[in-house]
Amino acid sequence: MGVEGCTKCIKYLLFVFNFIFWLAGGIILGVALWLRHDSQTTNILYLQLGDKQAPNTFYVGIYILIAVGAVMMFVGFLGCYGAIQESQCLLGTFFTCLVILFACEVAAGIWGFVNKDQIAKDVKQFYDQAFQQALMAESETNNGKAVVKTFHETLDCCGPDNAIGAVTPLWREDLCPKKGSLLKNLVESSSCHKKIDELFSGKLYLIGIAAIVVAVIMIFEMILSMVLCCGIRNSSVY
Repeated sequence: MGVEGCTKCIKYLLFVFNFIFWLAGGIILGVALWLRHDSQTTNILYLQLGDKQAPNTFYVGIYILIAVGAVMMFVGFLGCYGAIQESQCLLGTFFTCLVILFACEVAAGIWGFVNKDQIAKDVKQFYDQAFQQALMAESETNNGKAVVKTFHETLDCCGPDNAIGAVTPLWREDLCPKKGSLLKNLVESSSCHKKIDELFSGKLYLIGIAAIVVAVIMIFEMILSMVLCCGIRNSSVY
């Protein structure tokens, strides 16, 4: 016989929460892989300007997410199995893994909060350097023009946030996406700095929501696993 009464309810409740946790890990893993292979980010972050590679800070966070998603799926399975088997050892291991995972998530969240503006800033600096080279004569000897055109075509933008960038669609049609007439190019063109901010802020917002949901689930699971462990220990059948 196993546990009875309220402890039995907690057992199945923990199983349900762990199944949700396992699914959340799969979703995070899937989203991280999607972000890793998203055409907009890969087109931009794989660029190389001479000997300089585009900033890879964003990908560091993505690799952390991939690892977190995989670990969450393993821990979720461990929790499900431990709850069904009513094993104090498995539940204790599960609780330890949750504490470690929660600490890692908090650390990753702090790292992401500190670097959230730096990611877009580094990419904008990389774009500005390529843009300057594309406007200069020596751009024929490097790939600055190709880098700038990739930014413009991927993000549907043209020029940085300055006076030169504002009139670029008028005098450098070879760099900007063609929308028809010169006047239409000028009216409809968007700043690449703004588009870069939107690109990374939108993805970081999605990651932040996922992290908060997972943190709440983990807190509930830690509480339930300890209550179930105590219930198993105090049960008369053990």
